Amino acid sequence: MQLPIEITKQEILKIYKPIPPNSHKGIQGHALLIGGSYGKMGSVCLSSKAAIKSGCGLVTAFIPKCGYEIVQISIPEVMVLTDIEENFITNIDYDFTPNVIGIGIGIGQEIATQNAIHQLLFDNKISMVIDADALNILSLNPTWISLLEPKTILTPHPKELERLLGKWNSDEEKFAKTIEFSTKFEVIIVMKGAPTYIIDGEKIYQNTTGNPALATAGSGDVLTGIITSLLAQNYEPINAAILGVYLHGLTADIALPETGHQSFIASDIINYLGKAFLTLEN
Repeated sequence: MQLPIEITKQEILKIYKPIPPNSHKGIQGHALLIGGSYGKMGSVCLSSKAAIKSGCGLVTAFIPKCGYEIVQISIPEVMVLTDIEENFITNIDYDFTPNVIGIGIGIGQEIATQNAIHQLLFDNKISMVIDADALNILSLNPTWISLLEPKTILTPHPKELERLLGKWNSDEEKFAKTIEFSTKFEVIIVMKGAPTYIIDGEKIYQNTTGNPALATAGSGDVLTGIITSLLAQNYEPINAAILGVYLHGLTADIALPETGHQSFIASDIINYLGKAFLTLEN
């Protein structure tokens, strides 16, 4: 196994693209975030807000009907499409062509939801970020993994990774299994943790930002929104993953003197994104 490449500010400045002076929302990318179920609409709110706060020109959330007012009121900047079903997603149907799709946040594992995701994967030809229950659904239906477009980004936490790969007995075995999976299916895996690693085939990247303040509900939903947004803005998939993970961690480092570890919540990641981006402009 090769030594990890450290994700430092120096590395980030090589890939970061400042917003051009003549930019407008039509060229800043359109992200589609698919997720939510009854009682779990907060995840889509966090993810969608993170996407729009990371520079994406347009964001649409596709959600079950029960979340319509929640998302519209929580984030007026985000457009909303709803499923025909009230409490969970059953039929993913939209009438535009997004630049990227982020899927899985709060989506649940209903059989109808699984079937809808299978149909989407079968039809899809654009970049995708897969998180949360969409990952668990892939674990339940492993043959569907071969439907993923090359360089799809998967963002599992340790338990979701274990469901995908099977158990491991050491860190060395975990990395070997992840590298093998990434290589076989041509996917990028963001191994969320402390620190977070990104696996792209044989290449391993180790993030250098972040602290225990990020160990809070909704933190991963925000990361999905950030990475999806960067992909929509035409970053290469590996660069979107690297920059997204770096900025996500950096918000907690910037906020820590003001919030402490205990009082930092997922919404604070979004609130401090501006300051994180500003560190790359100086």
